[in-house]
Amino acid sequence: MRGRVIFSADDFGLSEAVNEGIERAHRDGLLTSTSLMVAGQAAGDAVRRAHTMPDLRVGLHVVAVEGSPVLPRASIPDLLDAHGQFPSDQLRLGLRYAFLPTVRRQLRAEIAAQFDAFAATGLTLDHADAHKHMHLHPTVGAMIIDAGWAHGLRALRIPAEPMDVMAACGVPPTLAARAMLAWTRVLRRKARHVGLAVNDHIFGLAWTGHMTAERLLTLAAHMPGGISEIYFHPAAHRDAVLDRLMPDYGHEEELAALCNPAVRAAFEGFDRIGYGDL
Repeated sequence: MRGRVIFSADDFGLSEAVNEGIERAHRDGLLTSTSLMVAGQAAGDAVRRAHTMPDLRVGLHVVAVEGSPVLPRASIPDLLDAHGQFPSDQLRLGLRYAFLPTVRRQLRAEIAAQFDAFAATGLTLDHADAHKHMHLHPTVGAMIIDAGWAHGLRALRIPAEPMDVMAACGVPPTLAARAMLAWTRVLRRKARHVGLAVNDHIFGLAWTGHMTAERLLTLAAHMPGGISEIYFHPAAHRDAVLDRLMPDYGHEEELAALCNPAVRAAFEGFDRIGYGDL
């Protein structure tokens, strides 16, 4: 059986530059899937574009770190910083999510509200994942699965990047990579326990923000069987939002890689799918 690949893009709705990049990557390139930040400053523009692209699978990019909430500050005061945003400190947030009951109650309400906001778009919910893979946190992951199931969720991204494949691509395994891969097994078990479809592998962790055409050509020669997701952060151009949040990411370079004819040819032997095909 041929391997199947989900070519996906995160951060749909973050800015219009990102939205334009995702649209171009789908219409002119390999992109099959994206995940929507429902409270992103350009979420409305993203939803409008998505309704013109019926073949683009759209999931929910749950934000529980470094981003905007759906609920008003008064409803979730213990989740947000002085600017009304989720903070960027994942370690501190993780501890609060694990040990503070009031914080957990507010987080559960916010995650449910994000699924509600996605439902209000009229788009079909293809899958769910989380900004900065925050769903690897047991509390966050369990809440996403619970809220998602109530909204018809049927698939969840598992950020499990195989170290043997990356080693063949010239990326030696690190202790952090080993630990993260081991931790994904917990999330995979939880997802499968409730009947959610999951991917076997993911690519984009070690090279996050720098998925160049050269790297994709290398990866294509070592792709494993099964279901793989390759995720990207394309954008049509730099803007103030990207300069602030991801100053070192090569958004335009990743868009170019998704639209590169040589990359398309290298992946001709694989079925391009979305999570809904699982």
